[in-house]
Amino acid sequence: MRTYDNPVIGGFHPDPSVCRVGEDYYLACSSFEYVPGVPIFHSRDLVHWRQIGNALERPAQLDLPAGVPASAGVYAPTLRHHDGLFYLITTDVLGKGTFVVTSERAEGPWSDPVRLDLPGIDPDLAWDEDGTCWCAVSGVQVARVDPLAGRVLEGPWPVWSGTGLQYPEAPHLYRIGEWWYLMIAEGGTADGHGVSIARARSPRGPFEPGPGNPFLTHRSTDLPIQSTGHADLVQAPDGTWWMVLLGTRPRGYFPSFHVLGRETFLTPVTWVDGWPQAGPVRERHPAPAVWRPFPPEPARDDFDASELSPVWISPRSRPEGSWSLAERPGWLTLHATGPSLDRPGHTFLGRRQQHPECAVAVRVDPGAGRAGLSVRMDEAHHYDLEVAAGTVEVFARIGPLCQRVAHLAVPPGPLTLAVDIRTTGLLPPSVTDAAHPADGPAGVGAHGPDTIAFSVGTGEGGADAVGDGAAAGAGGAARTEIARLDGRYLSTQVATGFTGRVIGMYATEGSAAFDWFAYRPAAGAAGAR
Repeated sequence: MRTYDNPVIGGFHPDPSVCRVGEDYYLACSSFEYVPGVPIFHSRDLVHWRQIGNALERPAQLDLPAGVPASAGVYAPTLRHHDGLFYLITTDVLGKGTFVVTSERAEGPWSDPVRLDLPGIDPDLAWDEDGTCWCAVSGVQVARVDPLAGRVLEGPWPVWSGTGLQYPEAPHLYRIGEWWYLMIAEGGTADGHGVSIARARSPRGPFEPGPGNPFLTHRSTDLPIQSTGHADLVQAPDGTWWMVLLGTRPRGYFPSFHVLGRETFLTPVTWVDGWPQAGPVRERHPAPAVWRPFPPEPARDDFDASELSPVWISPRSRPEGSWSLAERPGWLTLHATGPSLDRPGHTFLGRRQQHPECAVAVRVDPGAGRAGLSVRMDEAHHYDLEVAAGTVEVFARIGPLCQRVAHLAVPPGPLTLAVDIRTTGLLPPSVTDAAHPADGPAGVGAHGPDTIAFSVGTGEGGADAVGDGAAAGAGGAARTEIARLDGRYLSTQVATGFTGRVIGMYATEGSAAFDWFAYRPAAGAAGAR
């Protein structure tokens, strides 16, 4: 029997919303303070996903000022297709509030926002048979709306408060048969997360709770996938039902840590007596009947295209003059817009870390500037491998503490900077205690989730292997490891917030040029396809 591995979209891709158009599936996720906002994915089988764009690409759609804190910005979207048009509704929590963008194609371009004057977050759209559009928001409340005109026609009014757990949110309305189903998340988006459901004959209610709520939760279990919730339903062409949802993969000794943020998982759904049943969400499941993988994505971006790949994101803004693919053809040139990664307003282009073990490398010509490779949670939590004035240094920013932990003299000219993230050989070393074995999957006595190793080379070595920092890279050039740091300090449990690690290039003084960026997961890793 063919199987698939969870997560189906690894790394910081939370709050998934999915819709089907014919035999194709489209999915959107939250993006918070990062731009471009709301990544859009395409799949032909619900398992293999390819990012095809971002819904919010222009300042006219999303303008996040420097004062927007980490984990603010754009919250959970809902993606739907109705009468030949894609609708995406979401909330800019400290800005324009709830708004809708539309497009004839999921990859865009998407329209300018149309605001809806509604409270709360996590808005949803659903259409009745006569074309009436309903919008549910956290709380849980429902309104009748005109999404194209930006008008609230009636409501909102409360319809259901869940089972009594905190934060009833992420509502989705579905017309299935003769019933309207209202599925929500409750219990908070951490360890207590769960999915509950109710049904009524009308979107107005009254809603009857399901008999087994929450009908999916992993709270108080030892399952390797935790925080399961914020789900969306979709029916395949063969009539089977599936659910996408967020979850985390914590590691290490109590309390365990997760570093990738909340990721997108897939699980089958069955119907019993008119109610959905799902879970538990396993690391491996029997696959859907259709199996249509995409060709593998290249491990290396050589910056030869005329536009940046949609995977590249920046915190809050990416000013026109801060980057260029044309200034030095075949290279990405970054110009500093701020002197430090510790404050908003710096020049940074990164991609989400999508696997617990991965190797990242970048070829950089720093010129007379200051630039490097950073592993980032937010302005107060990041590790940086930085080159300037003939010296490579490693800095660790952990809350109020910033320390240079290593330095190495290097010759002028281009260098290869590399980061290897591994879940073995942890810091501090694993200690076996038979009386108190570790609960987490990282192994007995493994305190943290991973170790982050930093290395530098003068040759063309790339990220071809997950292993020793001194290992040979793509061009056969050896790298010198100069530091190893404990990964727990770049985790949600330390940094707090709703995002995950982003690894990227930056410039904080002058200009620097990057010839390529390579990202390679460990062999056999699930997540990015």
